[in-house]
Amino acid sequence: MEEKLVTRRIFVLLLLLLLSQAACKKNPTQCATTVDFLPIPHASYQPGDLIVGEIVSQVFYAYEAPSFKEQPTQLFISEPISVPKNYQHNLAVAFAVKEINGNPNILPNITLGFHILNSYYGARMTYKATLSFLSSQHMFLPNFKCDKQSNQIAVIGGLGSEISADMATLITIYKIPQLTYGSLSPAHSNQILISSVYQMVPNEATQSMGVIRLFHHFRWTWIVLIVAEGDSGDRFWQIIMPMLSENGICFDFCVRLPKHTYFQDEVDIFLKQEEYFTLLTQTKANVHFVYGENSSMFYLRLLLLLRTFISFPPLHKVWIVTCHWDFESLPVQRTWDIETFHGALSLAVHSNQPPGFKMFQQSISPSWAEGDGFIENFWEQAFGCSLRNPDVHGDSKKMCSGEEKLDSILPVVYEMSMTGHSYNVYNAVYAVAHTLHAIYIFRSKHKARDKWKSLVFTNVQPWQLNIFLRSITFNNSAGDTIQFNENGELKSGFDVTNWVIFPNGSFIRLKVGRLDPWAPPGEQFTIHDDQIVWHRTFNQVLPLSVCNDHCLPGYSRQKKEGEKFCCYDCVPCSDGMISEWTDMDSCVLCPQDQFSNYDKNHCLPKDIMFLSYEEPIGIILATMAISLSLVTALIFGTFLKHQDTPIVKANNRSLTYLLLISLAHCFLSALLFIGEPGKMTCLLRQTSFGIIFSVAISSVLAKTITVVLAFVATKPGSRLRPLVGKTQAYSLVLSCSLVQVGICVLWISTSSPFPDKDLYSLKETIILECNEGSAAMFFCVLGYMGFLAAVSLMVAFLARKLPDSFNEAKFITFSMLLFCSVWLSFIPSYLSTKGKSMVAVEIFSILTSSAGLLGCIFLPKFYIIVLRPELNKRLLLVKKKY
Repeated sequence: MEEKLVTRRIFVLLLLLLLSQAACKKNPTQCATTVDFLPIPHASYQPGDLIVGEIVSQVFYAYEAPSFKEQPTQLFISEPISVPKNYQHNLAVAFAVKEINGNPNILPNITLGFHILNSYYGARMTYKATLSFLSSQHMFLPNFKCDKQSNQIAVIGGLGSEISADMATLITIYKIPQLTYGSLSPAHSNQILISSVYQMVPNEATQSMGVIRLFHHFRWTWIVLIVAEGDSGDRFWQIIMPMLSENGICFDFCVRLPKHTYFQDEVDIFLKQEEYFTLLTQTKANVHFVYGENSSMFYLRLLLLLRTFISFPPLHKVWIVTCHWDFESLPVQRTWDIETFHGALSLAVHSNQPPGFKMFQQSISPSWAEGDGFIENFWEQAFGCSLRNPDVHGDSKKMCSGEEKLDSILPVVYEMSMTGHSYNVYNAVYAVAHTLHAIYIFRSKHKARDKWKSLVFTNVQPWQLNIFLRSITFNNSAGDTIQFNENGELKSGFDVTNWVIFPNGSFIRLKVGRLDPWAPPGEQFTIHDDQIVWHRTFNQVLPLSVCNDHCLPGYSRQKKEGEKFCCYDCVPCSDGMISEWTDMDSCVLCPQDQFSNYDKNHCLPKDIMFLSYEEPIGIILATMAISLSLVTALIFGTFLKHQDTPIVKANNRSLTYLLLISLAHCFLSALLFIGEPGKMTCLLRQTSFGIIFSVAISSVLAKTITVVLAFVATKPGSRLRPLVGKTQAYSLVLSCSLVQVGICVLWISTSSPFPDKDLYSLKETIILECNEGSAAMFFCVLGYMGFLAAVSLMVAFLARKLPDSFNEAKFITFSMLLFCSVWLSFIPSYLSTKGKSMVAVEIFSILTSSAGLLGCIFLPKFYIIVLRPELNKRLLLVKKKY
């Protein structure tokens, strides 16, 4: 790009030098009329004290490729082709100049004039037109002052970024203010001296970000890019690509629209478009983002016209276009179908309608102004008639009456409402006028008012406008404030417009939103979805444009290997994780006290679980514990009442009482397991259970050993007689119990149980439980208790056949067998259950094993005492077997 710009500058400077030398050699004292070998036939001129120049892109020729065998001017194929809609740019200048000259508050006693030249959409004629502004009036002699000067004060143009850059290459050398009304690519603005270039459009980066925000608003992530060829298209490509990636937007493919070129090349390009159209019809992307300038619209419509020749289905998409576009048509395109663009959205430079502009247009006729070289081509091609006599010139068109009205033309050819580009031209003329007025105010403070005209404007140089123009601020007749930022860009925003196309080929633009970078945060981008009219095929439902369907809440995105990041699979969230929004990259873990619902899109609070006194199982177990303890108390009371009977006195009455008291506490210890776990209940729950049961089993063991010793020691000569007695039995109970006490003390002192919450065992429930602290110590308590029970069972089993009518060892055997069975089945049951079920298993084991001891050992005795007192005799209880 830099090399191309340097080459252009060298060429222009050499041309200027040669032209000035040739003029001086021919006549050093007086300028002579020079022959212009490349005249510009399409021009418009209105005289004035100061002249505002404009280079427009309205007329062009279709050229054959040069063969270098004849003059280039002889190579055009047909008559000049006019773009009727762009004629409004000329009228915007004329209307603004008319208003300014008729306003006594701006530039009194000074008239503005204008000089409009055509660029013909090419660099060669753009340079020629620009050099014409630098020449003397009515004479093409650049860089040489002679004859009457043109008083050129500023230049407006051009419509395209490359035309604006070509103009700026020359104009910036002289510091003449240039106000671009179309666009100026950053690729050009960064390389030229931009101190005298002013853009009547906002910064292009703002527009690009606005498009991204539009995609985000509608959640469009899969698009097609259609970009014009050329420097501006390449620059846009470099800017938009990282912006798309950073904002999670992908493009399926990119179509490059060709530049205006020679006729043969355009035919070849047209024939090669079938591949592009095939891609456009097959893509899943419903959004097509088009970046190009006005001339690019011709090739896009040419591409869409191809459908009728190759029998492809209609292309119904959402078109997003930039502010550089204007929906224009050549005369040949007036009958081309534009229904495809129904519902398109564009970011257009903010525009308004100056009062009186429509009436001004209605007054236009082929003879409305002298010196207008555009009106003939415009009139003939806009109305499809001929201003020349068909009989004389052999023209097949009908004769124009000259009374045709512009409002009868379809909007696709010409619009009565002021377009965005025309509004920029209108404001540019006013910006120059207000700048000149500011110079007048500044100088009038130092000059006499009666000398204002001679001392102020006869000496104003174009470069002096730059001092004031960058800081100028004014309100135009449409009520908008016009001012530039520090970079010479218009401080304005964009209108989000919706193109509504009707069956008869007419259309309107609806303003449905606003992009204003100067607005307060939160108000910079607004859009009214309910006002947007989508293409009819979408049935007024927001179109989707994604690589695949959105991942609904409850799913997360998983990238597809080998494809762009916008293409993904939807994977359901696992248990305990959710995704609350659409297209989440990953699922989020629920807080510990919450769980994911069935759809995995919300976290719900977990229920609190513990074995309470209010639920049926808690009531049943508590009732059983209290009832069994009362039964134990009843038996204990009965034994106390009949303490002197043989059946109570037999086998150590004190151990019987101790065992009954222990069993009563065993039943009551079950109540510690019911209710919300607390610090004290957790501390006492397992330890008290272990100690009380150890005392009970030790008592059973002592009773069993006492029975065995009682029978063995009664044999003549037995050496075990000294071991028979209460002291030894009490010592056995105490020693066995103290071992369990020691284990429990060690447990509490090292890793005591504490209240805890089990958040993970059950998905939807928080279990309030007692954490045992040390599982090893808990199983040591159970293991020691099991050891005592096993010893008791073994001893009782060996003594089960002792010769007496009421062999207590036999009942102890049954009770210990039941006890061991319960606790052996308890361990797997305990480990396989969770929550309150686990607590219920332990309570049930406590009650069952205690009830087994109570029932097997004491119920037979209780039965004899209460119901068969005749059996409560010593002789009947002891039977010796010889």
